[in-house]
Amino acid sequence: MSYCLNPTCPNPDNPAYSERCQSCGSRLLLRDRYRVLSSLGQGGFGATFIALDEFLPGEPTCVIKQLRPSGTAPHVLQMARELFEREAVTLGRIGNHPQVPRLLDFFEDREQFYLVQEYISGATLQQEVKTQGVFSEAGVKQFLSEVLPLLQYIHEQKVIHRDIKPANLIRRAQDSRLVLIDFGAVKNQVSQTAALQSGQTALTAYAIGTPGFAPPEQMAMRPVYSSDIYALGVTCIYLLTGKSPKDLDYNPTTGEMMWEHLVQISPHLSDVLRKMLDVSVRNRYQSSPDVLRALEMEPYLDSLAQSLVSQPVGGIKDRGSRFDDSGVLLSNSSSGGYSSAGVAQVAAAIRERRAKVAQATSATAHKVTTVKSNTWSGINTSASIGSKSKVAPQMNTEGLRAAYSKGRRDFALYNFSLLNLSGTDLSGASFHSGVLERANLSGANLHNSDFGRASLNRANLRDANMSKAYLSHADLEGADLRGADLSYAYLNNANLRGANLCGANLTGAKVSDEQLALAKTNWMTVRPSGKRGLL
Repeated sequence: MSYCLNPTCPNPDNPAYSERCQSCGSRLLLRDRYRVLSSLGQGGFGATFIALDEFLPGEPTCVIKQLRPSGTAPHVLQMARELFEREAVTLGRIGNHPQVPRLLDFFEDREQFYLVQEYISGATLQQEVKTQGVFSEAGVKQFLSEVLPLLQYIHEQKVIHRDIKPANLIRRAQDSRLVLIDFGAVKNQVSQTAALQSGQTALTAYAIGTPGFAPPEQMAMRPVYSSDIYALGVTCIYLLTGKSPKDLDYNPTTGEMMWEHLVQISPHLSDVLRKMLDVSVRNRYQSSPDVLRALEMEPYLDSLAQSLVSQPVGGIKDRGSRFDDSGVLLSNSSSGGYSSAGVAQVAAAIRERRAKVAQATSATAHKVTTVKSNTWSGINTSASIGSKSKVAPQMNTEGLRAAYSKGRRDFALYNFSLLNLSGTDLSGASFHSGVLERANLSGANLHNSDFGRASLNRANLRDANMSKAYLSHADLEGADLRGADLSYAYLNNANLRGANLCGANLTGAKVSDEQLALAKTNWMTVRPSGKRGLL
């Protein structure tokens, strides 16, 4: 099948490998290489198609976006052109991330504008909910743990997506990882000031996002980074209820979405979602790390509750309270209940503890079964408050290989310390916030894998394929990366103190000179510029 791209063609379907459209006579091979197979959909400014790239061996599948302005007036054409150019620039800048489609081509042909992107095979979260049902609380937490680091990466590139919703999140079939698509509505934060000074432009007035998912300030043409946090919160409500925003009620006084009566989730997650969905920008989470920190509080809640109910009368516990055998509060007949001073003391203790954790610049050696909380891993597998402790899930070498061979790709938060994974194919797997300290990954295929916030302290990664790996905030202190392929890897904010990068290939990698100055390099090290030499 060959599909005609002429917007006015009465019958765009044609036999395979036809040179010209049988209905309108238009050429079917775009730019002498792209053969369109079918339409994927269209909107006010453009249409999307699935195509084959006949120029490359194997004729890989790709996605083509065609500019289709709703009018022919010069200002409309210019507005659409700016929109597509902005999307192309954005995709070119952020497409190095494994959860963002890569930009393959961008061109003008016969007064039409085209974007060619990597094709992501899989179902959207909207389709997933309709066919498989709503998500559980654990499913939503897993969703947030996977998307929030991606959103943090996008915002670090000074980009506001502005159209986060279930239909724009695809679960990639090959590895089950979530990919964020459709950057046509992105807002470049850098240009906001100039735009506001010059007044509202036609471009600013367009692509404001999807009603219901976009917060009030975005609908008022003043999006901020936390606007994406709001849209992500609305997406969570959809995943939990199967209801889109238009099917929900809103508080007529505050404008807040009324959703809590429709879900059965823990008070903790409810509090997090409520703050994500606050209509006030001031009261909403300001960044993805803020949400991640709030979610990471959960492992401590049980032990915090123990602390709350075990204080003396003058602190938090009151004589009128009744407790079970473990000290958990069952009822409180006193009017005083928990004192504000006692709660403040606990809050202060939490802040003090987190401040100490944040000041840690390197991880310490971990036991095989338990791992201490540290800045780089972002998890707590042996954190204790009072008498309780939390242990990270573990998996041995055979279990990991078997799970991977059966199609599993999500190993976030797992402890793989000291395992021998030499030469193992783990490409596309997620070890986000996992622990792989002193693990032997020499010669392993880790292409396109996610090690964001993972602890790889003193791991053996010699000659490993880590091309396009995501290593933001990962701890690689003392890791052996000699001869490793780190081309186009994302290493921003990774700890490279003492890491051995002699002979490593860093072509196109996202890493600062300050980071590399802490690592060991030699004349065989390939710098991000592609040139060899000491860094």
